[in-house]
Amino acid sequence: MSDISERFEKALLSLDRLAVRRLVTESAGRLTAMELVDGVIVAALRSIGERWERGDTSLSQVYMSGRICEELVDRLLPPGDPQRKDQPPMAIAVLEDYHLLGKRIVYSVLRAGGFEIKDYGRVTVDEVVSKVKSDQIRVLLISTLMLHSALRIREVAAKLKAELLDVKIVVGGAPFIFDTQLWRDVHADAMGASASDVTEIIQVLMGSLS
Repeated sequence: MSDISERFEKALLSLDRLAVRRLVTESAGRLTAMELVDGVIVAALRSIGERWERGDTSLSQVYMSGRICEELVDRLLPPGDPQRKDQPPMAIAVLEDYHLLGKRIVYSVLRAGGFEIKDYGRVTVDEVVSKVKSDQIRVLLISTLMLHSALRIREVAAKLKAELLDVKIVVGGAPFIFDTQLWRDVHADAMGASASDVTEIIQVLMGSLS
């Protein structure tokens, strides 16, 4: 799968939509949708994010690569059964970051699995706390690509606690994969290493909520 990921990454950096779609089509017969998402799309975007951190690629390439992949994920992971699961109110957000793909993948996985979830898009610390309070959210999923954004989750957790809001925070994204203890440092309740982890994490958290 590494060869496909490398070719996919090269096509993304060139912003070559046709080459990206062709690679996905070629791989579709051998890989499931989740294998394509986790093993090819996420792997390539993670590598592009690392390139940006090193100064080897531009922010516009990171942004446009994410947009191209969001379109692919919408096709690969469409909403599933309209009968949604009984659950506490949930929301997902990207915290002060420009990379929305991780959020889109997790959102699609949960929707396809029968969960309802509010999509807050890209938000600041104060915005997400306000939305969580207004919507009475009990499970908040936060996706980040950059380390500085991941570290600000600690502020979200502190402000939610100050508001006396009982909210479980689930985090995901490259910084938490590079440092497997970071989710604890920012006072999250759980961390998903891949999009395929999220359904099981939500099920466990649902059992712990009063």
